Order: sequence, then C-alpha cells, then structure tokens
Amino acid sequence: MPERIYNFSPGPATLPREVLAQASEDIINYNNTGMGLVELSHRSGEFMAIAEETEALLRELLNIPANYKVLFLQGGASTQFAMIPMNLLGAGKKATYLNTGTWAKKAIKEANIIAEADVAYSSEADSFNHVPDQADYSVAPESEYLYFVSNNTIYGTQFKQFPQSEKMLVCDMSSDILSREIDIKPFGLIFAGAQKNMGPAGATVVIIRDDLLDRTPDSVPTMFRYKTHADKGSMFNTPPCFAIYTIGLVLKWLKKIGGVAEIEKINREKAALLYKAIDKTDFFKGHARENSRSMMNITFNLPSPELESRLVTDALDAGFSGLKGHRSIGGLRASIYNAFPRQGVVDLIDFMEEFAKKNG
Repeated sequence: MPERIYNFSPGPATLPREVLAQASEDIINYNNTGMGLVELSHRSGEFMAIAEETEALLRELLNIPANYKVLFLQGGASTQFAMIPMNLLGAGKKATYLNTGTWAKKAIKEANIIAEADVAYSSEADSFNHVPDQADYSVAPESEYLYFVSNNTIYGTQFKQFPQSEKMLVCDMSSDILSREIDIKPFGLIFAGAQKNMGPAGATVVIIRDDLLDRTPDSVPTMFRYKTHADKGSMFNTPPCFAIYTIGLVLKWLKKIGGVAEIEKINREKAALLYKAIDKTDFFKGHARENSRSMMNITFNLPSPELESRLVTDALDAGFSGLKGHRSIGGLRASIYNAFPRQGVVDLIDFMEEFAKKNG
C-alpha cells in the first residue's frame, strides 16, 4: 500500500498534506514551547492566539459581518439539531423545515421534541434524489425560521441556489461550508461539523447573528445556550483545542491557494469531470437529478449490487478508499471535498473506465 492513498470518505475526510505535516510536528512540540499542541492550556497565551487567528481567518474567508458571533463547540453537528430549536423557538413556537435527506429528518425529529417543525417539503418518496425549487414549498407565516441542509452527503444532492424567504434562514452546511462563496446576511444561523471541509472531527462551527443570543428561554440549561459560549469566546469550558488548531491550518491553506472563490472553481471542475464520466456510459448511473447534483458527494450506481461490491474491493486494491455508498442507500459515493486533489478524480475516472470495460 502506498504512503498516501486517495481517500473518498464522506468524513472524516482528506486534509491537505501540508496541514498534516505541520500538525505532526506541533503535536510533539508546539512553537518551541517544549509542550505538544494537545498539552497546551486552553487559557494559555499560545492557544488563545490560535483561537483568535482561526476565528479571524474564518471571518475573512466567509466575509462574516461584524454582527455575527463565531463559536467553536463540541457535541458534533447533531447536537445543533436540538440546540437550534431550544435557543430560537421554545415551546409553542414553529419553524419551517425542508426534508431533503437523513440529516434533515434527524433535525426535524429533534425540533418536534422541543417545539413544532412544519415540514413544507419532502423528497423522501423519490429516495431524496433532489432538492426543491423555490416554487415547490411555502413558509408558514408564523414560522420563526426556514431550516435546510445545503448539501446532502448520503444522497449526493445540493442546493444550487439557497432558498429565499422573508424569514431568516438556518442552515446545516456541514458538508459544503467553504466550498463556494455565500452571502451570510440572509442567515440567522449557520452550523457545520469540521470533519469534511475544515479539519478533524471534534469541533462544530456555529455562526449566529448577535440579536438571536437573547431569545433563549429561561428553561434552557447553561451549556446549551449559545449566549453562554458567545460571552466567553467559546472558552466557557475546555474547547476542542486540537480541532480548532487544525481548522486554523486548513484556513491558512485555503487562503494561500486563493480563498473560497478559487476553491469553488476547482470544486466545480472536479465534479464536472466525474459527472461527465458517469453520464457517458449506461454502465454508471447517477443517483441525484442533474439540477440537484452535489459538488462534494457524487453518488452513483452500477448495473448490480454485486458489481458495486466488486468495484469497491478492486478500487481499494488500486489505492482508492471510501467509495462504498451509505448503508441506507447502497451504491457508490465519491466525496471530493476541498482538499481532495484533482488528480485523484482523474485517476478514479481512469479506473472506472477500465472497470467498465472488463465488467460491462
């Protein structure tokens, strides 16, 4: 097995090689302190500088307005499914949700425990193979916000244009944050697990508008209040230090290669290459409708489950890991996040074409 293989995993996912190299040094001796990165106190000057720089870089790359807080939280993105309605709704209030996949369904379930989730649209009957157009749903007038998942890792779908609403938007961007330019201002809250486009597992980034911090009902426990963490600069308790540090390295890498605008061009090219290879033969069939296709997670099928299993096995032998589709849908999935190299897509296409010749 070579030192580095192509990792198509949906997350934790590929990180830039230079980030891994720097982290491997700093985890033993950070900046000549005589201590490893994971040994530093989160209240030390060294780590506070890391956290401040990481936040500043994220604000710069996403053009986050000054009236938004940036939080680095634990608990995974799934904790946000409950924290959002706990903080922004409370009993007796309603929000509108778009059900476009597994993670939206989980968020809807949690919201209904706390308040009321009005499901304005669902693509479940079509195996979640698309996201809705603006005309396909309406937002309930009494809703506090419109919730959606920008990119669906399992089914390989993505909103090409974000929903528009008089209500503020709340979005799970776990699998496509920093992959394309966005306008933060229509959003009340954006959250994203780090382990796809930002860094390792262990941290969840929350971007929340200032005025929302005081909406939390008194019944919400201290640790589940956004204001608790905003008031303490994400240092109310020990934060996920290593994950924050690594996010900072990834953001430096992204800035160096040209920022979000440049990575968006690269991402569009990578995805277009792979979709073209899928579409040019009947041997491969994409799962998502063409107008809903994801740039991050390309999902497709072969003529039979047996051939899909064989491709996964042969691909691993050839140095391509993580191509097996999610257990809930099967098939194949190639996750090509920001740090995934273009050459890996080219090499996968060559492998797929050869596999089709042998097995078609």
